[in-house]
Amino acid sequence: MNQRINIELGSPAAEAFEARQFKVYTHRQLDKIEAIQNLPEDLRFDMRVVSQVLPFRVNEYVIDELIDWNNIPADPIFQLTFPQRGMLRPEHFDEVAELVRRDADAAEMKPVIERVRSELNPHPAGQMDLNLPMLDGEPLPGMQHKYRETVLFFPSQGQVCHSYCTFCFRWAQFVGDKDLKFASSEADSLHRYLAEHTEVTDLLMTGGDPMVMKAKHLRMYLEGLMKPELDHVQDIRIGSKSLTFWPYRFVTDPDAEDILELFRELTAAGKHVAFMAHFNHWKEMDTPICREAIRRIRATGAEIRTQAPLLKHINDDADQWAKMWTQQVRLGMIPYYLFVERDTGARHYFEVPLVRAWEIYREAMKQVPGLARTARGPSMSADPGKVEIQGVTEINGEKVFVLRFIQGRDRDWVQRPFFAKYDEAATWLNHLEPALGESEFFFEAEFAAMKDEKQALIMKAS
Repeated sequence: MNQRINIELGSPAAEAFEARQFKVYTHRQLDKIEAIQNLPEDLRFDMRVVSQVLPFRVNEYVIDELIDWNNIPADPIFQLTFPQRGMLRPEHFDEVAELVRRDADAAEMKPVIERVRSELNPHPAGQMDLNLPMLDGEPLPGMQHKYRETVLFFPSQGQVCHSYCTFCFRWAQFVGDKDLKFASSEADSLHRYLAEHTEVTDLLMTGGDPMVMKAKHLRMYLEGLMKPELDHVQDIRIGSKSLTFWPYRFVTDPDAEDILELFRELTAAGKHVAFMAHFNHWKEMDTPICREAIRRIRATGAEIRTQAPLLKHINDDADQWAKMWTQQVRLGMIPYYLFVERDTGARHYFEVPLVRAWEIYREAMKQVPGLARTARGPSMSADPGKVEIQGVTEINGEKVFVLRFIQGRDRDWVQRPFFAKYDEAATWLNHLEPALGESEFFFEAEFAAMKDEKQALIMKAS
């Protein structure tokens, strides 16, 4: 383990930190992780079983610096990165466990694992069809265009992360199934599509994690955005968990300065660069190397916005959110979103009822100063758009959820309030029913027509 250097934010930069070799473990090396050797055998067996289905990847920085091994299994970062029995439904766990116990070969394991994965809704919110853009009459892989102003791009060199989150809604990207994967290495196609769609002002680089790429690859995609024909693309967002899982990326990695220089060039060219940092718990920001990485990114002119889902076992506590948001503001970051856990993967293990999510959000907001009240939520990134739970109230004697679209497939839906029957058990939009005598939500008929139209285009292209 590297010695942690106690320096204050703003003190000498990379020279104060010792470079660290990146060493990662996957499910095949699970038993080689020294830190878990003293854990009970049944807990280690559970990890082996679950990691057959859900992706597992963790690096030594996370193991050495972020997890409290005296607080297992309750430690939030342990829950964030290591598989737990409850992440599979009992019937799925038992079926896979029986195969693991008798050391079944890959040929016998494969169909069972594939069937279990297929039952976990691997691509929620229309990712594989509704969001797929077209170029020259053909579907364009490696991109999503769900909202008018925003395009998501999945660079092929960024299709892993420094470690994997156990709750990840893009877990299907990491299990080796090409049919479940979004990726593109075509910078030219990206730039052509953006040039043809002048309504797009916002590009989100996502993955995986774009920050696993070498600087030269990231530059290949982003440098072209400074050309005059792409002036309309003003906002460049980079979605990343690297500040948690590998902050050395911006401090001591061989091309750390090249990454920062690219950020400086983009901001000097008038682009708004927003580093979308995924922090799930305040502990993730509590190391000197992370704080130095934050300082260095901000010094380029890029801003850092923070977002995370609300997760049982990790952060389903208002005090934790209040502490995290307050600390983020102190470090110069902007709290952006509190999400509802998506309807995919191990959602049954992590999900929190919508009413409880709203209560946690409200209680956290009551504790933080004004600059930390920029976080929106609880927000569901559902099929029709980002739907925010604004509260619970009573109208004409009926208890209801008050909802609104933060973003929608039709921009006329945005900021329009609507109401759903109060349901203490509901955890997602499709669990809710219209209130106040309505037979359907106001957007449903239009959304159904959108889906039919998109399917017709895809069928025609194929």
